[in-house]
Amino acid sequence: MQNCPCCRQSIDSKALTCPHCGTVLKAYGHPGITLHRAVEQESLCESCTYHADDTCTFPQRPYAKECTLYTDISQSQLETDPIYTPRHSFPKTIKFWCQRNPALVGLIGLVALSVLLAVCQAGFE
Repeated sequence: MQNCPCCRQSIDSKALTCPHCGTVLKAYGHPGITLHRAVEQESLCESCTYHADDTCTFPQRPYAKECTLYTDISQSQLETDPIYTPRHSFPKTIKFWCQRNPALVGLIGLVALSVLLAVCQAGFE
């Protein structure tokens, strides 16, 4: 349960409008899009992550009182892991690569065998 930002009455978290005062709670009538509202005269942009890193494209910026993209900058952000982090030793990496590319392993084996036979043939002459 959450509280209505206008009348402070307890309401269902999936409610589109407040049953007590009629305030719209969800953007565009969609239950999955939360409509964030500023408290009193303060603008949402002052405490928004998108405004802080200058990636906000909202037309009402920097004076927006309502926003669907608002993310509070004071809340802790989870550290994102790097896109690629090698987790295996080199031999395991080679093993996994061979399992993913058996055709290339076979082709490299044939080329190596051909070179070995050519070197051996040249050595006997």
